[in-house]
This record gives sequence, C-alpha cells and structure tokens, in this order.
Amino acid sequence: MKRREFISLLGGAAAWPLAARAQQSKIPVVGFVQGGSWNARRAAAFRNGLNETGYVEGQNVTVEYHWLDGQYDRLPTLMADLVRRVAVIATPGSNPASLAAKTATATVPIVFGVGEDPVKLGLVASLARPGGNATGINFFGQEVATKRLGLLHELVPKAVRIAVLVNPANAPSAEAALRAIPDAARATGLQTQFLNASTSEEIEAAFATLLRDRADALFVAGDAFFVSRRVQLATLTARHAIPAIYSLREYVEAGGLMSYGTDDLDRFRQAGIYTGQILKGAKPADLPVMQSTKFEFVINLVTARAFGLEVPPTLLARADEVIE
Repeated sequence: MKRREFISLLGGAAAWPLAARAQQSKIPVVGFVQGGSWNARRAAAFRNGLNETGYVEGQNVTVEYHWLDGQYDRLPTLMADLVRRVAVIATPGSNPASLAAKTATATVPIVFGVGEDPVKLGLVASLARPGGNATGINFFGQEVATKRLGLLHELVPKAVRIAVLVNPANAPSAEAALRAIPDAARATGLQTQFLNASTSEEIEAAFATLLRDRADALFVAGDAFFVSRRVQLATLTARHAIPAIYSLREYVEAGGLMSYGTDDLDRFRQAGIYTGQILKGAKPADLPVMQSTKFEFVINLVTARAFGLEVPPTLLARADEVIE
C-alpha cells in the first residue's frame, strides 16, 4: 500500500467517529419526569406511544427518565436543567412536575398528565385550543372521588368515619382533594378525616392516628408518591384490617383491597403519542387536551376474604378485574 493511500485511509477512519457523533447529536432528547419511583410498565407504555409515531428509543430519540420518588423539591433545579437541552418535556402523571415545567419555560413543548382541570391550573387557555407550549391529558383525578367513595361504602356499608390520606407536598392534588372529597362524602352519608403524609415515616404516623381515632376505612388520594409506597400501604391496611380504596390498579396488585380510576397505562401511551407528534413538528397549541375515557374498577378478593368482607355479587359484576 502506498503511503498516500495509507494516510487517506487513516483520515477516513478518523472521520467516521466524528460523523457518527454529529449524527447522534441530532437525535432529539425527551425529558420524562414522573413524581413516583421507577415503573417499568409506565415507561414501556410511554415508549409504545412514541413507537406509534415512528420514534424508537435509542435509534431516533433519546428519553431521559427522572423519577422523583416524591421529592418534589427537586423540580425547580431539574426543570432549569432540562429546558436548556431537551426537545420536549413529558410529565404524564404528575401535577407538580407539570406546573414546574410550565413555570420553567414558555417555549419548550410540554406534554402533561394532570388529575385536575388544566385550565384552572393555568397550564392551557382551553382544552380545545391550549394556546401555549403545553398540552396533554386530563385524567379526572378528583372528579371520580364520589364514585370511589360510593364503591367503598357499598363494600363496607357500616363504615361511617373515612380517613383520607393526602400528600401536602403535592399541593394541587391535596387541595383538590380537600375541596372535592368532603362534599362527596356528605353525599354518601360519610364523615371524613384528612391525614397528611409526604414520607414513609409520615405514612406510619398517619396510620397510628387513623387507628387511634378508630376510622372505619381509608381513602388514598391520587399521588405518585403514594403509588411508589403501595406495598407499604397494602401491608399496613392488611396488618390492621383497614378497608381501603385507591386510584390505580397497581395498589390492588400489591395487595390493596380495591381501586377505581382511569387507565394509567393508556394515559402514558397517549402522552408518548403526543410527544412523538410534537417531535415531528406539531405545535402543542394546536393539539387539544385529551380527556381520559377508560376507567378501571379492580377488586382483590384475597384481601377481601382476609378482612372478612363479603363482596356483593352486584359489585363483583361491575368490576373490570377480580384478583383471586
């Protein structure tokens, strides 16, 4: 081989990594922020939505996952970092993360998932015409409170005092629960007692208060931190035979008694679809806010029997899934 040819080959070889790096740098980055702990099924559902729009993680899009584990105080610093370097911020299941993203940027597209009215939260101008840099899914976190309380009362008809567990660190969700649940409880003839918990230790303390005050049942408000502590909650309710109702099926799969709420995985898939559409050039202002249409009612018969509860056939007939 001639010297000139050898040098030419070396130059070509050296250029390949540079070209590869240049091509790689063009791959858009999505900042995915969730309030709870790592959840493989939610992440997979989000990726499935991206796939439906032609985006495959690791090939033509990078997803940077941030699971807060209830540490909402991390949000300002995290969002300040993300807005400098990502193409889209996705917050499919966290009111605090969605609000923090909106506070941090008016230009980087945001795909949110919130349990309250996104117009009242200040995320969008209207559901049909969001009008800014944010759009996403409203999954009716508080609107189903009356239904959830009614199901709990139907299973435990003698219950009068209901303890309601909220996370004050998730202020929008906690405040919405404080507004909605007392009215819903009065409609079904129930009394409510609110208990706060933002850490595992505070969950233990809340149960001590619940037992001291002789609450008949427990209503766990929607919150990503509580989802990440679902095993702890299921264990405590089982230990003390406290009937409880939750917002998501994941609690019931962990041993909780029953849940009623929107289809969580469908919401994350829809968020992935909107994220992919925005990466393709769609504007959040032109994508109407979706509203969840799939709801799930799940009962754990094993837990019910352990509590000595007889589940009415009418309730079983309405369940979307019965865990036996």
